[in-house]
This record gives sequence, structure tokens and C-alpha cells, in this order.
Amino acid sequence: MKILQLGKFYPIKGGVEKVMYDLMEGLSSRGIRCDMLCASAEIKIKEKININENAFLYVEPTLKELAKTKISPALIRKLRQIQHEYDIIHIHHPDPMAALALFSSNYKGKVILHWHSDILSQKIILKAYAWLQTWLIKRADLILGTTPLYIAESPYLKKVQTKIDYLPIGIKDESNEINLDIYTKISTKYSNKKIIFSLGRLVEYKGFEYLIKAAKYLDESFVILIGGTGGLKEKLSELIKKNSLDKKVELLGYLSSEEVLAFFKLCDIYCLSSIMKTEAFAIVQIEAMSFGKPIVSVNIPGSGVQWVNADNITGINVEIKNPEEIATAIKNIFKSTETYHLYSINARKRYEHNFTLELMTDKALSFYKKVLD
Repeated sequence: MKILQLGKFYPIKGGVEKVMYDLMEGLSSRGIRCDMLCASAEIKIKEKININENAFLYVEPTLKELAKTKISPALIRKLRQIQHEYDIIHIHHPDPMAALALFSSNYKGKVILHWHSDILSQKIILKAYAWLQTWLIKRADLILGTTPLYIAESPYLKKVQTKIDYLPIGIKDESNEINLDIYTKISTKYSNKKIIFSLGRLVEYKGFEYLIKAAKYLDESFVILIGGTGGLKEKLSELIKKNSLDKKVELLGYLSSEEVLAFFKLCDIYCLSSIMKTEAFAIVQIEAMSFGKPIVSVNIPGSGVQWVNADNITGINVEIKNPEEIATAIKNIFKSTETYHLYSINARKRYEHNFTLELMTDKALSFYKKVLD
């Protein structure tokens, strides 16, 4: 069995490209040939990186980036060269460039379409891409979502539900890989506080303004810590100042990988305040669950976020854009020591039973065998 993961982005920073890379590593570690082909705006020449004896990472340069789509004729040429080597091409959507490369490759083998998200914000690109997306859906032997909820709600997949299944994202367990010096430093700073942690780019769809406003309904024993950088930093800082929330809310800025793990370890609750379907799964939720942290997240129409966080089991799901509901959910999780510990235990169990890298690899392998049979 020879598999190619086909998609966008390099270097590996998170999201779709991390799923691709983890699948490549997980499958190749089991003796299965699994390579990855992607385009990058950050390299000038093509690269072939030997990951291990069963995996190569092909990175092709791009000419430019248009509406978050990497324009890479080199990706098309490379796929034409190597497509005959693979039994299955596992293509990750949304990525118009990867879809065009597959269309142009004359590949005759099996295709698995991994539907991470609808195209939501790039309306112009979608109009130009619609014919190719339709072709890709028809060409796929199997279509996988990250949650059953998202693919059931996608308007583009309504007519192909008979060839749809889902593959939950899985991650490595890093809950014991803590830098003690970093952890000790931040735990000292926030001692005697109930810590609500959130992480992500400071952009509109993350809904951080509603998490910040939730602090108005929490007493001084709580502190909300938001990690990440982005275009809304100044606006969110002004919101904190305007509402006199300087002692209750802190924008942490950029966090290193070690700092992120330390904050996951330290926090009491993880909060996801996103407001748009752009948030299709939210890997940060399962990262927090791996640390046994209860989740407060949101019911985003058509998203899979609320499926990941099992309501009243691993945490509480609230309505979008509702600061008071966010605060109430936080307080309800802290209602008693027993209540908090039950949410915590359930969060860790849900991670172990649904979202480990081993489980994602196992399930992917079962799908590969299914389409080849």
C-alpha cells in the first residue's frame, strides 16, 4: 500500500498541514509507504525531505499567493511525475491548487477527499473553483470529514452522503512534556487565580471580544489569559482598558510551543469563543482535553466544534456572541470540586477514546483498506 498526502502549506504550523504530516508520520512508522506533497510560499527551490525509510516530504515553491491559495505550477509538474507510484491519493480540502494538480495529473488510482472545511471567506475563489470542486467531489472514492456534524451540514455534500464518513483529528499526547522552569514562572505569576485560557490568532472569527466581555460577569478570583497575535490586538487591548478589565484579562502575545504546553498544564478551563463556521473543529480543544481540562465552547451553526466538546460531559457549549453565557458556563464548571473533577476526568477520557494520533492512524488505515478492497 502506497499513500500520498496532497495539500497545502509548509512549514508545518498547525491545522490541515499538521494533520497531513501526522498521518504521514503515523502510517510510515507502521511500515506503510506514505509521502506528502505540498506547496510553500516560504521556499525558493523545491525540496525532497527524507522523513524516515517509508516517507518523503516533497515541497514545491509557489509563484505567488492569491486569496490564501498558493499558485504553484511546480506542484502540478511534481504530481504528474510521481502520481503513478501511489495506490491512493489522500487530498486535503480546501485547496484549489492541490485539486487542480490532481485534475491535471491523469491519475487513475483511488482518491480520498478529506473535507476539513467548506470554502467560506474566499467568495471570488469559490466562484472560479466551483467546477473543480464539483469534479473533485465526484472523483473521490470516499469523502472524509473531521466530525460527522460538519459533513452532514455542508451544502456541497448533501447529494453524496452515501460515500461519506468521518476521521476525527488525532494528536500526540504532550501532557507530560512540560518545561518546569517555564511552568514554575507562570504559575507563580498567577497563583491563587482560577485560570481561563484561550489560544489563537487575534482575528474576527475567533470571537475574543466576547470572551473578554465575559470577564465583567466573573469575580476577581478569575483571570482570562489569551495567547496569540493578530490584527485585532490593538482593538482588543482598547476593549480591555475601556471596560476596566486589566486585572481580569491579559493578552499574552506570541507563545512558544513550550509556553503553550505550560499554559495548558496550568489553566483550569479552556475557552473557545469562536463565532463563525471557519472554526470547523478546533484542535486546541483536544489539546486541552489531553491535559484533562474542561472546555467552554460555542454552538456554531454547521460547525463540528460542539461535537468535539461533548456538552455537559467534557464541558459546556454556549450560544455564540454571548459573554454572559460564557461566564455562567465557567462558573457552573466550578460549582463544586466534584463537578469540576468530573468534567476534567471526562475531558481526558474523551481525548483517549477519540482523539489520539494512534486512533487517527488506525482509522485512516481502515479507510485505505476499504477503498482498495
